[in-house]
Amino acid sequence: MKILIRLPNWLGDVVMSTAFIAAVKQLYPDAQVDVIIKKELSNIAGLIPGLTHIHPFSKQEHSGLSGVYRFGKKLRTEKYDMFFNLPQSLSSVVMGWATSAKKKIGFGKEGGFFLLTNSYKKPANLHRVDEYISLLEQFTNKTIVNRQVKLNTSISGFKQENRVLINFNSEAESRRMPLHKGRTLLNKLTKAFPNTIFCLIGSPKEEAFVDQFITGAENPDQLENHAGKTDLPGLCNLMAQSTALLTTDSGPAHLANSVGTPVIVLFGAGNEYNTAPYNKQNLTIQRYGKLTCEPCVRNTCKLYGVPKCMELLDELQIINTLSLYLNHA
Repeated sequence: MKILIRLPNWLGDVVMSTAFIAAVKQLYPDAQVDVIIKKELSNIAGLIPGLTHIHPFSKQEHSGLSGVYRFGKKLRTEKYDMFFNLPQSLSSVVMGWATSAKKKIGFGKEGGFFLLTNSYKKPANLHRVDEYISLLEQFTNKTIVNRQVKLNTSISGFKQENRVLINFNSEAESRRMPLHKGRTLLNKLTKAFPNTIFCLIGSPKEEAFVDQFITGAENPDQLENHAGKTDLPGLCNLMAQSTALLTTDSGPAHLANSVGTPVIVLFGAGNEYNTAPYNKQNLTIQRYGKLTCEPCVRNTCKLYGVPKCMELLDELQIINTLSLYLNHA
């Protein structure tokens, strides 16, 4: 049997979909499982257990519905038995239809449900991982018990003691750390943990943003800017070697959680019950929680301009949580 899965388009969602892939392998242990993934994220697919072939997809190279149709049509020679669609978009449904897979499975809410052979209702108010797995459960009428988000790394057993990664970035402005808040937090962290190196991470386009937090810091010798210096597999290895990750609600939170690194997630906008890292071991969620607008799902803060939910986070609480993972008396 040959199964093709269209993975989501955002890094965090791709990581969360690894539990779905593991569930597919659990129900179909002898099947060949292949994926379609956004080209920019394709190097992370090599870390997902259980895959045979990876098909990178570029919107620039295959634009519009005609482009995704042509891309899907090229996969007809693979003769897939099943196509599972995880993104909520018409274009991904068209892509699946073009593959001519015998069974095309997805949520009817995505649009184009008439192109699916098996269309199901998307459940409300579930964590994203459980939402994905519910699609498989509805299709098979079987319950998936063991659920875990997991990526493989080439690192085993080695930890760089007292190195903490920090991610202040997010695609959404409302989830990003405000500059003045981040500088204050870094000054307090370096003072509280003088023997710890804090490595700020990010993509190449976030390097200048990250630099702003380090500029004028009280203890710059404890701060390193790693933004743009690693690819995604390299970042996973760096996470696996580090003591902990302190992060906003973003893709790196899920990456670190998937390789077993302790994660402290600072929530502003976004609903932690739907999109927090899934594995509960060594996970701490921190939110201010006293504003009437929390949690919102806006990408920008319409009420205050700068996300006040991030500004009001308790710095002492963050320090106390991080101290649980650091080797300090």
